[in-house]
Amino acid sequence: MSGGTPKGRNSAARGRRMAEKARGPRREARPEVLTNDPHADIGVEARLVAGVLLNAALEKRTGLDEALGQSPARDLPAPDRAFARAAAMAALRRLGEIDQILERRLNKAPPAAVMTILRIALAQTLVLETPAFAAVSTAVKLAERDAKTRPYKNLVNAVLRGVGRDGPGLTTAEANLPDWLAARWKATYGEAALIGLALATREEPATDLTAKPSVDAAVLAASVEGEALPGGTVRTGKRGDVAAWPGFAEGDWWVQDAAAALPARLLAVKPGETALDMCAAPGGKTLQLAAAGAEVTALDRSEARLKRLRQNFERMALKAEVVAVPAEDWEDDRTFDAVLLDAPCTATGTYRRNPEVLRATRPADVAKLADVQHRLLDVAAERVKPGGRLVYCVCSLEREEGETQVIAFLRRNPAFRTVPAVPAEIGAPDEALTPEGWLRVLPSQWAERGGLDGFFVAKLERVAS
Repeated sequence: MSGGTPKGRNSAARGRRMAEKARGPRREARPEVLTNDPHADIGVEARLVAGVLLNAALEKRTGLDEALGQSPARDLPAPDRAFARAAAMAALRRLGEIDQILERRLNKAPPAAVMTILRIALAQTLVLETPAFAAVSTAVKLAERDAKTRPYKNLVNAVLRGVGRDGPGLTTAEANLPDWLAARWKATYGEAALIGLALATREEPATDLTAKPSVDAAVLAASVEGEALPGGTVRTGKRGDVAAWPGFAEGDWWVQDAAAALPARLLAVKPGETALDMCAAPGGKTLQLAAAGAEVTALDRSEARLKRLRQNFERMALKAEVVAVPAEDWEDDRTFDAVLLDAPCTATGTYRRNPEVLRATRPADVAKLADVQHRLLDVAAERVKPGGRLVYCVCSLEREEGETQVIAFLRRNPAFRTVPAVPAEIGAPDEALTPEGWLRVLPSQWAERGGLDGFFVAKLERVAS
């Protein structure tokens, strides 16, 4: 699945080269699941669950995670469940390209259940490097199992064998973006940036770790077979249960995307300062503030989400005052040296890790959440001491949730002014700095290092008077 190699006669080999080029560096192939029980085809069950997860993700933003905790996914052995999730995620990341391939081979769209079988099968062969014979065989078996899809088993077989024989053909990364988002991002960031944003949809991101200040990032990087990025984030290609990695049980680090670590670094709290995290869960930024020595108060409207925050604070042996309350409803008259507002948003900048946001987000969501951000910013302003600072951030690529919010806020609140960011001081990409002194981080930045989530970050200071 590549944007530059035409289909030729030696198409099977060419198709493999195209898929490899689109994927980037080769990953370790997932092993096929085998069983000695003639009545249980676990390979088929794992692929069935992959389709369930894919459809759940397409139906709503939290659908995939919810489906993982329910039957039939919950009933699979752990390796099969991991395979099912990997296949669903691969299909989500390459959905537009996969559908381009299928459109060329289908005279008309088959029933949705058949499309799911085809999408999961192509995700396996073109992204996960599953042997074609295994993907085709299990796809046909899946079609045979249901009366609604059984009449299409020959179609499934013919389409998948045709792709294996002829190669995937020409596809474009831009197809992985919904049309309305592609149009917005092109208008906002330009054609060249749009291409980079589209290419980032294909990539499975590495795992980023934030270490306690007392832990040497280089030593941690060596222990997890990773590298230390500017700013101190450790990036590793390791997979599997992070709880089994060196330093986890000791509370040396927590998982946090490199871009998500920037807002707390920019806030730059000092030991003994008071800090308020207004929308704290799941808690990565809160941990940064506490680890830097601040006296932290953490608010969040969700008690369930705060459970994970409390667990991480216990593991890290750090302390914070944690209150389950919406920030705008908190009845407390304290003001703080530093306030962090990581506001609820469309999260379109997180599509590398959460590709379902591209399908679940609607244009109306941008305006709806912008209104929430507007209210929370005004609440945040009231919590900042004279001479104190406020960092506002969102993991969204939409200007209405970032730049436009801060411009409007500064007009409403003349007591605040921008404190220009210095990217090198906090480990941000140089190209993320805006003319106003804010940070606009794009997933296409640091492409040579594997990219990072999209974020908008602005630091504001309340002028002492």
